[in-house]
Amino acid sequence: MKANLNKLKRLIVKASFHAGEGHLGSDFSILDILWVLYDKVLAINPKRPDDPRRDRFFLSKGQASLALYAVLAEKGFFSGEWLKKYCDFESRLGGHPDRNKVPGAEASTGSLGHGFPMAVGNALGLKIKHFPSRVFVLIGDGEANEGAVWESALLAAHHKLDNLSLILDYNHSTDRALRLGDLRTKFEAFGWTSVSVDGHDHKAIEKALRTKHLGKPLAVIAETIKGRGSKIMENNPAWHHKAPNREELEIILKELSPS
Repeated sequence: MKANLNKLKRLIVKASFHAGEGHLGSDFSILDILWVLYDKVLAINPKRPDDPRRDRFFLSKGQASLALYAVLAEKGFFSGEWLKKYCDFESRLGGHPDRNKVPGAEASTGSLGHGFPMAVGNALGLKIKHFPSRVFVLIGDGEANEGAVWESALLAAHHKLDNLSLILDYNHSTDRALRLGDLRTKFEAFGWTSVSVDGHDHKAIEKALRTKHLGKPLAVIAETIKGRGSKIMENNPAWHHKAPNREELEIILKELSPS
């Protein structure tokens, strides 16, 4: 599994280098979570990505688009060759996902604090229609500074959206600006079932996402490391929005090599 994830990370880094663009720290932070979602949890068929009864996933943390693109490509939603043209003028893969261009992307996201409300509205609509579909949404800890996040949390609990699961990428990148404290307890106070998990432990992530939460939405607080897997990137704020130069590319690829 580590070898497969490192392969995806190498693709992500090369795409970022080609484009001179990217949020590699965030991509590496959430890649394990996305892999577990698409490999073990989501009921969705890449051959029928618009099946109305499919599960939905919203990447509210839209700047981590390369991680999503790599997983979608690996799962057959589109060709991996698309990654080689990431952010090119005519590319379908931009810095933030566009639902009109990217097969498997549920929403055009990137304006932080907006993807979560969209997921709540989607979950409520599916409830009203009595569809069996589940809705998953991933937000960042910095994004949790937005008031819309907590308004959405209140609304989801009020409507007892037990078809909704939120994953919070708690890589502590926002600690320098605002410490968020015990987010598991905060979500419980807002009426959610809430669990904490190591966001890089695949078995633990899957178990957390399968937590029973009858009558309540589920919040999974995933403790992660920004830039996980590359020593020059891990917990380094410089890599929040940065593409590697040629020298950095070679260093990172060597760190992620199969040997």
